[in-house]
Amino acid sequence: MTPILHIDGEPATAEALAPVILSNYGAFTSMQVEDGAVRGLDLHLDRLQQEALALFGRAVPEARLRERMRTALAGLEGRHSLRVQLFLETITHRTPDAMGEPSVLTVVSAPANPLCDPLRLQTQDYAREAPELKHNATFGLTRARRAAKAAEFDDALFVGPDGVVSEGTIWNIGFVEAGRVIWPRAPMLRGVGQRLLENGLDLVGLDSETRVIDRAALAGFRQAFICNSATPACPVGNIDGRSLDIDPGLIDRLQAAWATNAPQAI
Repeated sequence: MTPILHIDGEPATAEALAPVILSNYGAFTSMQVEDGAVRGLDLHLDRLQQEALALFGRAVPEARLRERMRTALAGLEGRHSLRVQLFLETITHRTPDAMGEPSVLTVVSAPANPLCDPLRLQTQDYAREAPELKHNATFGLTRARRAAKAAEFDDALFVGPDGVVSEGTIWNIGFVEAGRVIWPRAPMLRGVGQRLLENGLDLVGLDSETRVIDRAALAGFRQAFICNSATPACPVGNIDGRSLDIDPGLIDRLQAAWATNAPQAI
């Protein structure tokens, strides 16, 4: 489908989009919509509130965010991807100190199909700027994935300047050890997909912990998976050329944990 763009509830014009195109100062969240509802909607809304306060000094009221999202999806049924992005047109290189309630850009597009084939990951020395935020500065992420593809991998797994494993380009990674999910402890974005999995792990007989994992420690894990809002769990089959075990039953349990989170109406 052709993406549908609105800014503050009105169809986006070229003039209105100019501040978005000319500046990458902003933040967003992306979600999968199922007949007007989203799994983890409360987490997405909370993310937008925290991002707005951190970047602009003022949050967008939740009722207004929901209204913008409903306007974006008006007349649409079934599954869609929805990106909700915050920006403030008065923030420029000349006026970086501007503050105020940000505008809301919504983009509705075709649904993102979950990844399912085992991924081959390449570790790369990289750390996102302001990693706790899902911000617009994605040049480094795309460049990292291009480098991984050129080296015949599927994607990049980041290792920070301290040698600690953190996250991937647009996903979190979990490792499995003795029936327990091990999440990396590092500066990173704690994604909605990860949080949805955590909510349901005990319901499928799994538990989890967070641990510092350096590059050398990767060799001690035989299983891993990635997750984000579009992919509940996808197995990792290879890291830096070392093969990992694939357990379809484990992936099924992780996906079942994610599915315990009911969609929330927008």
